[in-house]
Amino acid sequence: MTAPPDRPGPPVTAGPPGDAVPPARASVLDPAGELRELASDCVHCGFCLPACPTYQLWGEEMDSPRGRIHLITQLLDGAQADDAAAAHIDRCLGCMACVPACPSGVRYDRLIEAARGWAEEPPPGPPPLPARSWRDRAARAAIFRTFPYPGRLRILTAPLRAVQRTGFDRLIQRTGLAGRVSPELAAALRVAPGTGRSGQPQRRRPAGARYPGRVPARGTRRAVVGMLLGCVQQVFFPQVNDATARVLAAEGCDVIIPPGQGCCGALSLHGGRLTEAAGFARRTIEAFERAGVDAIIVNAAGCGSAMKDYADLLAADPLWAGRAAALAGKVRDFSEFLTELGPAAVRHPLPVMAAYHDACHLGHAQRITTQPRELLLAIPGLHLAEIADGGTCCGSAGIYNLVQPGAARDLGERKAKTVLATKAGLLVSANPGCAMQIAAALAEQGAQLPMAHIAEVLDASIQGRPLTALLGQPGT
Repeated sequence: MTAPPDRPGPPVTAGPPGDAVPPARASVLDPAGELRELASDCVHCGFCLPACPTYQLWGEEMDSPRGRIHLITQLLDGAQADDAAAAHIDRCLGCMACVPACPSGVRYDRLIEAARGWAEEPPPGPPPLPARSWRDRAARAAIFRTFPYPGRLRILTAPLRAVQRTGFDRLIQRTGLAGRVSPELAAALRVAPGTGRSGQPQRRRPAGARYPGRVPARGTRRAVVGMLLGCVQQVFFPQVNDATARVLAAEGCDVIIPPGQGCCGALSLHGGRLTEAAGFARRTIEAFERAGVDAIIVNAAGCGSAMKDYADLLAADPLWAGRAAALAGKVRDFSEFLTELGPAAVRHPLPVMAAYHDACHLGHAQRITTQPRELLLAIPGLHLAEIADGGTCCGSAGIYNLVQPGAARDLGERKAKTVLATKAGLLVSANPGCAMQIAAALAEQGAQLPMAHIAEVLDASIQGRPLTALLGQPGT
């Protein structure tokens, strides 16, 4: 497959002469012609290049959004991708930094999700992308059969904690054995919370504890909201959900936690497993429809981004399209909602210098950047330090740090250095994957920096308790 032009102009295609798009291929990959129309919006201006983390790492045109759009256009033209072309698509983080940087408004998010879908769910006929290796397929299958299911994920935490308590995980990493057996396993051991290497002990709910179906508003009720528990969030960071519910209640919200909710489909959607994502989306829609809430509050950036895209995900399903659009319209990020609602609870001082990390699917995908900062700066005594590369991905990106561990590690190292350069005493984020990735990167540099979700910081201020004391408290 050919490289794209390095200046504005028509893309180079690799299809047959004459009719540029073979009808059979076009009908399978792009039945409505939507992808070709989206790709044609790219004028090859290059504004996406400095915004793209993988282009920053390697300086390779084909590892930029512009290059990947060219690859996708060639596939639509009937070209057959080789392993190198498929690798360029796989190496995309999906961080969406290119979307706000693009002056032409190219919907790169739709294009890259479609391309990943061709790899994960090959369409009928000759596959546009080469088949993955058996080892890659097995690793991805294990990830997607575990992480979206909190019950399965909890089962795995017992042996994980055992190897962490004994220090066996660090021994395995030093010997390199895990990396030789499975790079994905080595990456999982590296980023898993609970080791204490980042100065952040894992905080668990008491055994057998369940979330209440309803947390009543304190004082005058101002809204009735639903709360998404998430997958990784409720297993590895349950204290974030607890703090979220307490803050919402303190601000006058009845918080409904629907039973039967599970994964929202974010990991599957961003990984190209669109059929799987649609199934998770339908179940989530049903759970929150029964709740009858004014808004659905999400405290994980990737989940909020995916749920706001439900209308696009289920647009072709006449039975679900309207329901998906209605639910997507109710989804609000935690910071977004609180800023819209306005404060009611008194904030007590928290004397700390904090650095706020912009999660990609919050800052780039949802365009939510000022609201978290406004909430933090409204806390007396809290000062905010800006991270120099705040708009650059930390390397977490869903499952990216598991399936592309080398690039993720390089990005994490860069992020850790810029975080430490702020001299902040606390790092605040709004996404569980970012928290794990940055904590691991800081630990590898021998640094111990307390980390907290913005909900935990607000909770500490509203309760009038030291942040360090609150971070050790389980339970709602």
